[in-house]
Amino acid sequence: MANLIVILGDQLSPALSSLRLATPNNVILMAEVGAEASYVKHHKHKIILIFSAMRHFAAVLQQQGVQLCYIRYGAVPDVYSMTDAVRYALQQHPEIDGLLVTQCGEYRLQQEINSWQQQFSLTLQIADDDRFICSAARFNARVRDKKQLRMEYFYRDMRRYTGLLMQGDTPEGGKWNYDADNRKACPEDLSQIPPLRFAPDAITLEVIALVNQQFAGNMGNGDNFSYAVTGKDARRAFLHFVEQQLPVFGDYQDAMLLEQPFLFHSICSMYLNCGLLDVRWMCNKVQQAYQQGLVPLNATEGFIRQLIGWREYVRGLYWLLMPAYKQHNALNAERALPGFYWHGNTRMRCMQQAVQHTIEHAYSHHIQRLMITGNFALLAGLSVEQVTDWYLAVYADAYEWVELPNTLGMALFADGGVLASKPYAASGAYINRMSNYCKNCAYNVKRTTETDACPFNALYWDFLNRNQQQLGANPRLALPFANWHKRSDNDKAAILAKAADTLNRLEQL
Repeated sequence: MANLIVILGDQLSPALSSLRLATPNNVILMAEVGAEASYVKHHKHKIILIFSAMRHFAAVLQQQGVQLCYIRYGAVPDVYSMTDAVRYALQQHPEIDGLLVTQCGEYRLQQEINSWQQQFSLTLQIADDDRFICSAARFNARVRDKKQLRMEYFYRDMRRYTGLLMQGDTPEGGKWNYDADNRKACPEDLSQIPPLRFAPDAITLEVIALVNQQFAGNMGNGDNFSYAVTGKDARRAFLHFVEQQLPVFGDYQDAMLLEQPFLFHSICSMYLNCGLLDVRWMCNKVQQAYQQGLVPLNATEGFIRQLIGWREYVRGLYWLLMPAYKQHNALNAERALPGFYWHGNTRMRCMQQAVQHTIEHAYSHHIQRLMITGNFALLAGLSVEQVTDWYLAVYADAYEWVELPNTLGMALFADGGVLASKPYAASGAYINRMSNYCKNCAYNVKRTTETDACPFNALYWDFLNRNQQQLGANPRLALPFANWHKRSDNDKAAILAKAADTLNRLEQL
């Protein structure tokens, strides 16, 4: 049987399940298609990363002597979607009598792939994506009878399953989770250790020119692209993180400092999510560094938790709950996304920093995403659809399987508590505690109703007030609601008036 093996742009892994099933008479199809490059307005760096990594991966496959059908962006006029690309490849290779693909990461595209068997009258084989440690079947069995779905217990099961940071049945150090040791504010004089960056080679420079021309209106500047685009360089970048950054990462992973977009973060999620890195290899390298005494336990556990806990958990939830999950809007958030999410021109210094880092690097770290851009969207009741599309568009590591649960569920609480046990709502006090942004802001973080008051403050109380019916019974919000109810009627009226004024002037903040 001669299969057409379709490799997607986030499946750039030599050990991909469909490639392991390849035989010499198979043809491998890779295609840079407009439909995938433009279904949201992707950051230039994300498109450059994927197209360049695809071309480098294709070059490796060609060196191995495989039959490769590679379609560059715009090279074949009638090819716009992956379905078009398959149709073209079948025309070029009439000997093909079957289709083989590894399950993709986005429900939307998987539905398109599922239609190929009928469209092309060929056998379609969909292989499991075993680059993830927890299969969909294992995840579904793990959560089948649970009244509440919570990551912590899934994570413990994954620790036992993998043996990572385990001493028999006991977690390393006697505790499962060292999150309480990972929340230190970063001293301002502590210099960041930058991630490893890479000068673009000839292939990447060609892609940069293409993206600058074809996606000129998208966020970002293609000319400052410096990410890894090969598995070899991605591994170098990760080992640099383990050796240089990870020892400090544990203490300060939630911290934020002015003009320091990376601090001690690896930025390797973009490499992992497109297939240039392998999660098992990454976890083993981190565990080895801990065993050699090079990395403290809180950093080791915190990083491994993000990979085998949170990452695997949100992927399992995504496939368990789609497509209905995408339609959730439990708090009826419908307000239009302000323009500063795209251009960063705002007097709120925290928002300006988070968005500017995003514009420059297609990256901001998880606390900036959750507690700055996400928290503001939650407090202001911004449109769930517009916010989730924004997160999917602007980050180089964003694919719907990971972006949607993190944004809709964790940041916006739009699923009503499926993913998180409470909304991650916070006033300016949290931002002031975890960053030095407030010292350089036009707004005063200590004020709530004055002209120069931090917008987060009144919006925080307004969020609680307008969502009392949905959230009032949440035990984790008992103290904030009690504090709200203690306020005088005059204080409440002043705060709600300030919040209303703020919401009416979002574009001018």
